[in-house]
Amino acid sequence: MNEPILHASHVSIRFGGLQALTDFDLQVAPGELVGLIGPNGAGKTTAFNVLTGVYRPTSGEVRIAGEKVSGRRPNEIAARGLARTFQNIRLFKELSVLDNVRIACHHRAKVSWLGSVLGGPASFREEAAIRERAMEHLETMGLADRRDELAKNLPYGEQRRLEIARALATGPRCLLLDEPAAGMNPQEKAELMELIRWIRDRHQLAILVIEHDMKLVMGVCERLCVLDHGVRIAEGTPDQVRRDPKVIEAYLGTSGSGSEGGGGASPVGIVGGDAGDGEGGIEAREASR
Repeated sequence: MNEPILHASHVSIRFGGLQALTDFDLQVAPGELVGLIGPNGAGKTTAFNVLTGVYRPTSGEVRIAGEKVSGRRPNEIAARGLARTFQNIRLFKELSVLDNVRIACHHRAKVSWLGSVLGGPASFREEAAIRERAMEHLETMGLADRRDELAKNLPYGEQRRLEIARALATGPRCLLLDEPAAGMNPQEKAELMELIRWIRDRHQLAILVIEHDMKLVMGVCERLCVLDHGVRIAEGTPDQVRRDPKVIEAYLGTSGSGSEGGGGASPVGIVGGDAGDGEGGIEAREASR
């Protein structure tokens, strides 16, 4: 693996008597597309919150391109190249679609606040450049024709895409997507899968994805990290992970040696749909959540 753009090392976090993450390790290389998966309550969003500075880890450290960022504020971490979306959409709902993205572009503005208030030539040039950059991101996400609408009036799937556009506008080196396909129909999910790949290739980003749709995450990610009760239980390619007995047990409540009914199905049959009616396994289990 190349030198990681994002590296979590032995990260643990405790809330009172609850150990939410235990000795969590993760490396994401530049340009890599990685999935973070696990059953409900596994600690995936907690891991995102630690990586992005929402939570301070009890122990361990997080580094971006070799620089230690654990303990820093979220805006400081964002300035170092880590951007995210949220499991529950967090847009500026009373602002226009364009303004939601323009705000993120100001993250890297050069003109001082006083210069912006006075409105000198440098400020006008920068505002024009910010608008142009924001429109490029809206074009990427298929939202350019919605630029003047209030964010709250967008359909749910388009609000998801607006959140991704806003995250991209911060100029990240690593993009964290927390359940980006939530609320989308099958066609939208298929389009999202292609869009995630295109974003990675177009912007040369590393991308870390939390997603419950196993068809999407196993189709788009090159490597998966699996959490269960705050502990990493497996890591590898999608094919390796779907065959891992610990993963099967975490999702289905049974070991890879047999089905819950003792039918002796193989790990491939249980998880990959290669046996039986093809509708069972992790994919079906997650789809029902």
